Amino acid sequence: MEEIQKQDIRKLSLAELEAFFLSHGEKKFRAKQVYEWLWNKSLKNFDDMSNISLSTREMLKSHFTINHIRVDLMQHSEDGTIKNAVKLYDDKIVESVLIPTSKRITACVSSQVGCSLDCNFCATARLKRMRNLNPDEIYDQVVAIKEEAETYFQRPLTNIVFMGMGEPLLNYANVLAAIDKITSPEGLGMAARRITLSTVGVTKMIRKMADDGVKFNLAVSLHSAINETRSRLMPINDSNPIEELGEALKYWYQKTGRKVTYEYVIWDGVNDDERHAKALAKFCKIIPSKVNIIQYNPIDEGEFRQAKQEAVDMYVKILESQGIIAKVRKSRGQDIDAACGQLANKNEVAEI
Repeated sequence: MEEIQKQDIRKLSLAELEAFFLSHGEKKFRAKQVYEWLWNKSLKNFDDMSNISLSTREMLKSHFTINHIRVDLMQHSEDGTIKNAVKLYDDKIVESVLIPTSKRITACVSSQVGCSLDCNFCATARLKRMRNLNPDEIYDQVVAIKEEAETYFQRPLTNIVFMGMGEPLLNYANVLAAIDKITSPEGLGMAARRITLSTVGVTKMIRKMADDGVKFNLAVSLHSAINETRSRLMPINDSNPIEELGEALKYWYQKTGRKVTYEYVIWDGVNDDERHAKALAKFCKIIPSKVNIIQYNPIDEGEFRQAKQEAVDMYVKILESQGIIAKVRKSRGQDIDAACGQLANKNEVAEI
């Protein structure tokens, strides 16, 4: 408990760290050295700050802690996917995933412990939302996967997607602060264009992102462009209906000039007919966009079943006939419950 009660040093800005050092009779430049250890070199403890004197390190330890995450369980899929059960400083658990392909290695990271949005097809939605992740906890997930990419694949991390547990736009300030550390030259120095934030479509926050001039990419978990169907799948559609979502996305494109990716699952007997495919094609015309048709990953023996291949082919044909790019994405990591919609802390660490 003593460690938790100390302030996490990573909550301090560089200016605040400089003020701390000056108030303790230290040189101002020490703050920049420590800041570099924390964010550029991703250090997990004060003792390894080799260019900081022992007395200064002891002084830092007496005032601060570094609440870094721990990967308590790492599961390896047959297809190379790695799923991490990440233990936070307060012993709560989230999951993150390394997804390898021939051209890239992607980190799929979580933004909340649990989720509050109740999407009926998603395992994470069955967990109550316990809290938002702090910026350093999001950053640490990326660092862990970066290290795993280098260790297990001898390749660099190339992409980051906010598609793990939670709704990123309901933890907006912390997600943006984490992305700032990930993209900053003083941090990991990754390009913003390599980052994609996925949302269920919180329209007010999509507009705010546009106003804030963010540089990363936007994906929308859509699954139907018909209100009745989408509300059945995703209750948030009741307060953020398709029409409002379309207007928010127009605003996004006017402000940023960047196309949107729609994530779309086709379910047997739910949205697998021509009416739904044509509604999607019409919605895609609102702004430049592309569609990722995602394989459904069952979470139990419930009502949702993967659509037949003929329905998938029908969707692709209709979308492509309208000049819309449509890619069918095969899910990765299904054997370790690491695929889209499957992150639900079904592991012994969470059970303990």
